[in-house]
This record gives sequence, structure tokens and C-alpha cells, in this order.
Amino acid sequence: MSPACTFASSGGMKFQSDKPLRGVFSQEQASVIGHGTTKRTTKSLQFVYAVEEDDGRISMRIINANHLPTGECEYITLDELIDGYSPEPEVYHEKVFPAMRELAKTVARGERHLKNDEPFSAELEFLSALKLDEDNVRATFGLGIAYMERQQLDKADSVFQKLVKMRAAFEEQHKHMFNTFGIQLRKNHMFSQALKFYARAQQLCGVDEHLLFNMARCLCEAGDREESKKYLQKALDLTPDFAEAKRLLRALRKPEGGCCSHEEDEP
Repeated sequence: MSPACTFASSGGMKFQSDKPLRGVFSQEQASVIGHGTTKRTTKSLQFVYAVEEDDGRISMRIINANHLPTGECEYITLDELIDGYSPEPEVYHEKVFPAMRELAKTVARGERHLKNDEPFSAELEFLSALKLDEDNVRATFGLGIAYMERQQLDKADSVFQKLVKMRAAFEEQHKHMFNTFGIQLRKNHMFSQALKFYARAQQLCGVDEHLLFNMARCLCEAGDREESKKYLQKALDLTPDFAEAKRLLRALRKPEGGCCSHEEDEP
């Protein structure tokens, strides 16, 4: 996880061709404080964590007071990074990387507690992680699931309200956690939240037959059979051989038919 760039004696950057760039960079920021005769300009360094993505763009997140990358990603080009930022390898190795490693360990402990049906212990680990990085997606998802498993649904709803505002929560890398969270919302009869959650995913990620199926499943369990059938048909319009959608639609078309008994939603 070390940065894939070396720093030339002239202060310039040389990049290895076989590894993506990853490291900490700084940019000088100027701000004006005071008024009138007390007005003055101060300068400070803003540190960012930069990663070269598969498409060649550079994603950047601000480094917080706990030396952790946080918040939404911003994207720039490699040339913009080279022209506007200075490399900070010591800050990365001495502060940011160790902090990221410890945060990852804390979140992993929380996820292990969830897997072992220990939601209270999981909650404590995720809360510790969120004190360090309040926007950590894995910890936020984990905390919401821990609350639902402990039947603390008001707290789970607060986490839901936070997640639907986080664009990063719906990125591909978090799809497994996103799906698990949606399942838990539905299983706890938080149907309106589940539907809003899936609708937000569609807004950010586009139309997806699996999301449509999950919305249909939620509508079905909420008692809205007709609306459920509409979403199932939309899913089948996109993917005619979608077996799960066919099965649920057949069940709903029967006079006494109900929701099929699936353990998990579609991924």
C-alpha cells in the first residue's frame, strides 16, 4: 500500500509504469482573516490522499485531523496533480499510512463481530472507527446493520438518513455492503427506507434489473402486489431470462400467491 511514485532530487516526480500512483500531496491555501486595518492573508498547507484510478484519472480526498483520507473524492488529471501539488512522502509513511492501517483493522474487527453474531461488540468497533473518520463507508454500513440486528431501529434509521446522502456508499466497491444493508432494511420491515435506498442507488448508478427486483420484493412484502408486479415486469423487460423475477411474478399472478421465500435479495 506504499505510494507508487519516487521523488527526484529536483523535487519533480517520477512514476513507475507498473504500479498506479498512490500517496499524499499538499497544496498551499491562502485565506483572508480580519477586517479593515486588521485584515491579513494567511497561508496553510492542505494535504490530500491521491490515487491513480484505472481510467487514468487521479482521485483525491482531503486528509483530516486524524491523518485519514475522508469525504467525497474529487477527480483531476495527472498533469493537474503534478502542476498544482507537492509530494509529501514523509507525511504518508509516518502519519497517513499508519492511521489508515489502524482504521482498517478497527473496521475489520467490527465486521468479524457482525459475522460472529456479536452486534454490540461490532457497534463499539464501528463507533470507534467513525470517531476517526465520520464518513467511513464500511463503518457506517456496519453500524447500521449492527443497530438493526439489535433492533435499535431509530438509530438504524439515522444511519440510513446519512447513507442516502453519501455518494460513495453506492460505488461498485461497496456493492456487497449496500446489498446487505438493503436486505436488513427489508427484513426489519423498514420498507419505505429500503425503497428510498434502492431508488437512490438507481439515481446514482442507473437502471439495473437487480435493483428493480429488490424494489419489487420490498413492495411485495409491504403488501403492494400490483406495484410489485410492475417493477418485476420492468426487470424482465431489461433481462427476459431473469429467473427469480419470473418466479416471483408467477407467484403474484396467482390469486393466493405471495412473495417467494428468498434468503437474499439479488446482488
